[in-house]
Amino acid sequence: MATKNDGTADGIRLQKVLAAAGVGSRRACEAMIEAGRVSVNDEPVLEQGRRVDPDTDVIRVDSMRINTAAGNVYLAMNKPRGYVTAMTDPEGRPTVGDLVRDRVERLFHVGRLDADTEGLLLLTNDGELAHRLSHPSYEVPKTYLAEVLGPMEKGVGKRLREGVELDDGIVRFDAFKIVDSTSNKLLLEVVLHEGRKHIVRRALAEVGHPVQRLLRTAVGGVHLGNQKPGKIRVLTRDELAGLFTLVGM
Repeated sequence: MATKNDGTADGIRLQKVLAAAGVGSRRACEAMIEAGRVSVNDEPVLEQGRRVDPDTDVIRVDSMRINTAAGNVYLAMNKPRGYVTAMTDPEGRPTVGDLVRDRVERLFHVGRLDADTEGLLLLTNDGELAHRLSHPSYEVPKTYLAEVLGPMEKGVGKRLREGVELDDGIVRFDAFKIVDSTSNKLLLEVVLHEGRKHIVRRALAEVGHPVQRLLRTAVGGVHLGNQKPGKIRVLTRDELAGLFTLVGM
């Protein structure tokens, strides 16, 4: 929870904080403040001398939250197949922790991908964001490409959207489409906000199409794109702002 800064002598000048966060030059940031485009803790700021705490104050430009906490890290990884979603593994299996071993921060993985599933995995040291992105109440959409055996009978997509009964309850896909097909294989794009274990695999197996390969391509507005397996990148300012908005931060 951010603390309210009253703009007194404590803290750092707002335009300096914005410039350090990469929003623009200090002069450009001053112009944004003057134009009423900047808020601190949801209050518009018009004066140039406002001082803030970049680690605790919530600062927005054009309603988009800006990460001003210098120590916060937000990463997107393309988790390779065969890697365990854990920072260490007592059985000695390769983990996502091995891929960020050179980072000094204590990172959390946001949710999990099973060892046989590859694709987009978010990592951060922002515990509150990690918690919200993982919590089912925020219904964060996740997009997957699933390769399954074909052909597929008509109505399977409708059934998945309406709900499939599993041992631990009903699962409903938010979206479903066939993006490619051959005589005996289908490539499906599915979207759901569920986080239960193996939920995509279990749902598709229930409708008669066990997954042969599974790749997560997006979490909210963060997309994997052409990022290679094992590679890590820093989230863009727009991607991060979108995640903040998605979970009400």
